[in-house]
Order: sequence, then C-alpha cells, then structure tokens
Amino acid sequence: MTNTDQTPLAEPPSRHEVPDAAIAMIDAEGTVVGWTQAAQQLVGYAAREMVGRSAAQVLQPSTDVLGASAQAEQCRAQGGWSGTVAVRHRDGHTLRMTLRVSLLWGQDASTRWLVSVTDIGSLSSGRVDGPVRESLLAHAPIGIVVRDLHLRCTWVNDAMERHDGVPRARRFGRRLKDSLPGFEAEALEVVMRQVLASGSTTVHEYRAWPPADRRGEHVFSASFFCLQDADGRPLAVCSMSVDVTGNRRAQERLAILSEASTRIGSTLDVMQTGQELANLTVPLLADHALVDLVEPVPFGLEPSFGTARVSPSRLRRAGLASIDLGVLESPWVREEVVHVHPSSPFATALRTGRSHLEPVLDTAGPWVDHDPVRAQKVRDSGVHSLMVVPIRARRCMLGLALFGRSEEQTPFQEDDLLLAEELVTRAALCLDNALQYARERTVALTLQRDLLPHRVRGGVAIEVASRYMPADMDHGVGGDWFDVIELSGARVALVVGDVVGHGINAAVAMGRLRTAVHTLADMDLPPHELLAHLDDTVRRVNEEDADAPDQVPSGATCLYAVYDPVTRRCTMARAGHPPPVIIDPQGQASFPELPAGAPLGLGLGLVPFESVELVLPEGSLLGFYTDGVVESRNDDIDVGLHRLAATLARPGQSLEELCSEVIESLPVPAPADDVTLLLARTRELKPAQVASWDLQSEPTAVRAARQLAARQLDEWGLERLVPAVELIVSELVTNALRYGEGPSRLRLIQHHVLTCEVSDTSASHPRPRHPRALDENGRGLFLVAQLSRRWGSRSATDGKVVWAEQDLPSTPRDVLSTWR
Repeated sequence: MTNTDQTPLAEPPSRHEVPDAAIAMIDAEGTVVGWTQAAQQLVGYAAREMVGRSAAQVLQPSTDVLGASAQAEQCRAQGGWSGTVAVRHRDGHTLRMTLRVSLLWGQDASTRWLVSVTDIGSLSSGRVDGPVRESLLAHAPIGIVVRDLHLRCTWVNDAMERHDGVPRARRFGRRLKDSLPGFEAEALEVVMRQVLASGSTTVHEYRAWPPADRRGEHVFSASFFCLQDADGRPLAVCSMSVDVTGNRRAQERLAILSEASTRIGSTLDVMQTGQELANLTVPLLADHALVDLVEPVPFGLEPSFGTARVSPSRLRRAGLASIDLGVLESPWVREEVVHVHPSSPFATALRTGRSHLEPVLDTAGPWVDHDPVRAQKVRDSGVHSLMVVPIRARRCMLGLALFGRSEEQTPFQEDDLLLAEELVTRAALCLDNALQYARERTVALTLQRDLLPHRVRGGVAIEVASRYMPADMDHGVGGDWFDVIELSGARVALVVGDVVGHGINAAVAMGRLRTAVHTLADMDLPPHELLAHLDDTVRRVNEEDADAPDQVPSGATCLYAVYDPVTRRCTMARAGHPPPVIIDPQGQASFPELPAGAPLGLGLGLVPFESVELVLPEGSLLGFYTDGVVESRNDDIDVGLHRLAATLARPGQSLEELCSEVIESLPVPAPADDVTLLLARTRELKPAQVASWDLQSEPTAVRAARQLAARQLDEWGLERLVPAVELIVSELVTNALRYGEGPSRLRLIQHHVLTCEVSDTSASHPRPRHPRALDENGRGLFLVAQLSRRWGSRSATDGKVVWAEQDLPSTPRDVLSTWR
C-alpha cells in the first residue's frame, strides 16, 4: 500500500459529490474481524475470504498502515488516519482509493479500527451517496458506534460524544434509547434491525441536541452497515453519523429564497407586496410576521425622508401572518395606523437603518413603559424571540418587518437574521418598483386627464356623453383620447384616437395629437385632409425624436367625423381605427363601411385617406370607441362588436345610462387597455332656424343682402344685432363679388350663436390685412373681426364659405321659442 496526501482529521468539511464506500472492521493486529457487502462489491472479496485474515491481503505490499508500528502509534495518537492508497482487486487489477481509518474504543479500553475506502475512479461518474460518504472524503468528524445483535453498544469513537454528549463509559452495553429521545431511538432501532436482516446499507436522519448547543436542535445523517463474520452471518451493526444541520439549513434557506422570487412582488400593489412577505415567512421562518410601511408608502407615495434623517412615528400595517391569527388581532389589524414610540427598538431600527435581534425577548425593557399596549400584546402572544428588520430601498426608509417565535422554541439566531434581511431586501426592491411605477402612472394619469376634455358639449347639433376608464394597475395608462369640437355653422366634430403604448410617453403623444387635431379642426378641413395633415405631423415628430435616447416612435389610430345639423350629413374618415357603430331611431345597429386607412405615423400612408358621407335621421346614435371596449384576450373582436351594438340598441335609455351599461358589459372589470367611449345622438335644426338666399353677381346684391338679413333678424327677435350684422353682411358680400366669380349665397343660422355665412365660387381664402393710415382698402375683414365673436373661412365643394359669429342677446324676445 502507498500512502500519500495525508490530511489531519480536524479539517472542516467540504462539499463533494461522493460514491459508495466500503466498510470493514480490523483488530489491533490488522486482522479483519468484520466485513460488509459494500466491501465485497468494491474489492471483490467475500466475507469468508477476508474475515480472520490480514487486511494487507488487499493492500499493495509496499506499505501497511496498521502493520507498521510507527504509523499505528501515529494513528492511535491522532484517533485515525486518512489518505490515498492502492487497493488490489480480487481479479488482480489495482484500484486507487481514498482511505480513512478511525479508532474505536471498547469497554475494556481495547481498540479496534474501522476502515472506510472509496474508489477515486468513481468520483467522476457523478454518483452521489449521502453526507456520511461526503464527510469521509472531506475528513470531517464522524461519530461511529458498533452495536451487537441486541443493539447494545460495543465499540465507539471519540467523535460520537461530541454529537450527543454521552461519554463512552456510559454508552457501553446500553441501547440507543438511553441517549436519544424515545421516538428517535425507536425509529433508529427499527432501521438497524432492518439492516441486520437484509445486510444492506441504509441512510437515516435523526435529531439531537449536542452539549455545545443544548438550545439548538441539530440534524444528523447516519449510515448503517451490517458487519458480517466469516460465514457471512450478521455480526454487528455499525452506524456512522455526521452533523448535517448546516447543510439542511442552507438547503432550507435556498428553498425559501427560491420561493420568495415567485411569491413576493406578484403585483405592483405595495400593500399586497407587504402581505406576501408576511405570508412567505410564516411558518417557514417565524410563527408571527408583521409588515408595517411608512405612512405615505401604502398610498403609492415615496417618503420624504431617508434612513439618515428622521424616524417616522406613523406606520400603516401592510402585512400580517401568524400560525394563530387570533394572537395578532386588534388593535393593529391590516391597513390600520400603527404609532411607534421613539424609545422602542422599532423606532431605533427606523432611525438607524440597522436590524435588531433579540434571541430572548425582554418584555421588561425601557420601551415597555412608553408602549404598554404593544408590550402587553407581545406578552399575550407568547413571543419569546424577536427580529426587527428595516425595509430600505435607494437609501429611503420604507417601513419595518417584524418576526417573532412563540410555538417554535428555538430562538432566532444570526443566520435567521441574515435570511430575514435577504427576504426583506427582495421585498424592498419589489416595493420600490411598485412605488416608481405608481409615481409614473400617477403622472401619466394626471397628464392624460388634464389633456382630455373635462366636459364635452355638442351644442345644438348633438347630445353627447362619454366614459374614460384607464387601464388596470398591471398595464398602466394608455394613450386614448376623445374630443368634441364645435365648428362653424352649428356643425360639430367628433374625434377618438388611441396612441400605441402605455405610460407617460403615450400620454404626452396623445396630448400632442389632441392639440394638432384642434388646430386642424379650426382650419375646417374635410376629415380625410385632416387625417393626412395629422399623419404628417406624427411622422415629423417621430423623425425629430429619433435621436433621443429611449425614445420609441409613436403610432396612433384615429377616427374623425363632422356632423352638420342643418343637412343631417355626417362626413367621417379613419386611420386604422375601428369604425363607429350607428343605431338608427328604430334600434337597428350597423357599422358603416369606411376605408380603414393606415395608422398615423407608421409611414404606411401610400393610399390616401378617404371620407364617407352619410345622411343620418334625427335621433340617430353614433358610438365612437377604442379597442379596449371591444377587444379581450379570450374573445374575437366580432364578439366585442356584437356586444357593444346590442348594448347600445336598447330602447328608452339615456346616453349616460348607455355609457354605464357598456362599461358594465365588459368581460373583465379591469381591462388590459384603456377604455374610451363617446356617444352622440344627432339633432336637426328646424327650418325656422335657418335662412338662406341666392345673390346675383351685381353691385345691388350688397344692399339686398343687408335688407334680407335685417328682415330675418326682426322675425327672430334679434333687432339688437341688426346694425352689426348689416355691416358684416355688407363686407362679406362685397368681398364675394370682388374676388369671386358667379353668384354667391347668404345664409343665417340661429342656434346658441348667430352665424352669418357667405359662400362664393372662389377657392382662395381671405386674409386679414393691416392697412396704413392713408390706405383706402383693406379694412373690411378688420371690421368684421371687431364686430364678431369669431370669424373664419372653410373650403366647400364648389368654392369657399366665409363666416362670422355673434353672441345672442342675453334676454332676447322669444329667441328660441320657435325651435324649442
């Protein structure tokens, strides 16, 4: 035998994946007195070939560890020997083995040796056995006991006393129940009898309380071998035990941390995250757990102080878990405010940012007098060990986590505190993410609501109602928007759109588009032209933002419609947006066939947008919506469209009631996208509210127009407006005669304002001038602007229309009686 790499037995254990080991017992002269089936499988020799013979039979002849007196004395002095040896297999080939020789003591101070060998060649095979074999390779202390067929101790090593505290003199001749609790001893004795009956090797775990740590429960893993005599009959049972408490605790911690990654932070709700932390730690770590957050945090706000400044005195309970919830009832239930006294360990942890560990809780400390309610609650709960861990993120104190033990008698230790701090750190990261999300969502939601109309008005053209419901907490705020814009001539524009994406960027893009739509609507462009200009605007903004960091190009869909209550004509166009739903006065629903158009800003506008004109009966219902109303994860969009149409077709409902019913009909209460709904019921202006005249292309047409306008105002009871309207009509008709070709037309519309319109065949639009003091011309439009509420021009199919509005008198004579 060649011995190399000798290692003292006192070295700490290391972690290796180990194969099977072979066990044999040898007397002081090196004769084999006990053999095992594992030894036979490893070296090929049966018990009848080895028992009673020298162990040197299987060792290389160069060296004999136990045969040389010097090495035997060294082994005796150190309690054993370990190293690598060459072992001769029965068929003649050589095995390179790790060998460990352990000294055993008998009742009369006699000694024997227990030899354990492991094949080095099998280390690379990936085979794994138990902690005992791992300790054989790592040279860790192993407790060894050999028991006779009656399970009485006959041989033992010194390491066993360190495991269970029983001196070897008190162990000889006694059974296991004399040194272990009854239930543990009975279980192990059952295992040992099975080993004696089968001759196989078995691994079993048991608990004990070593003398060096009487308050701490330790877990031991024991391997049991059947020692055979020369005839192969059971001679004794040998147990080899190793303390695996550290490994077991490490595995438990890894399991808890692994579970924490899936159970903490499942939502972006800070209160839910606090409850998840408490639920995870009970009963895996503690019997009771409380999570209290600094007052602003439960409301999605960051505290205004850090760990190095002031200590908050008000917390709010976010999480509560216990093996007995009755122990933790009032006065501090979940979501209730908890006050922290400045002298308590809880306030100290908040102020310093350092954890507090009390293995043995002192309920008579100085803080008790200042916080008697909490102290009495602790006494009633039976908590005897406490950990207080501050919850911190980015140098900001978010709250406290408290852990207590009452039923579990083992007090908290430093490694428990390290585990608690790791769990709290993970929860703090989730809380910080939730706070950052809440902050961004609040900003985006505020921005979006500020940009959306606070009150929509349809004037005399339509009755209107709307609903806007932002996406749920998991998906954030989107870029939906809607608007109702009053145009000239009692007309009204309705628009609904959806910006791609969520969050602040989407809300800002929505604000840009809404402003652009307002600007383009003031130009009185037809719907298809407005969408074309809007598409150019979005693409230009994307090009300008292309170099900005973290900037994603924005796209959007949009539906734009203009309704004229005089003609009941509705002209609409869309850019990738769902079509509107139309419910006629008889309750029949339809979706008009509108060319879809390309979404805005995506560079797909090769085909121009197209407008479609519809004539709607008075009382028709128009439904404009975003995809959040009709789309869901589980249903096709056709299902959503049918659901929307069926809801809006219900008779006898007001617009407000219909809006509410549409929202209630959604398949999920918290949709993944914004929900925007705009309903409009059309009206028609009565013929008595509109007067129009064709004017000849003659100079006398100016005077005739003034007279017609004055006569009509008298009929409407608007005599006060006659002087101003006569001047406006005179200037507009004069411009039409001067710059237009062919006849012109004058129209007066009485609604919430008085609108005066003059149309001609010229496509050029008037522009106000700034005449100098001596100029004879250029003051007409200036005069119109001074006399009117507002004025402007718009394109028409056969030319243009120039219009001006005037406010109606505050107390007109039967102004509205003819059409109310």
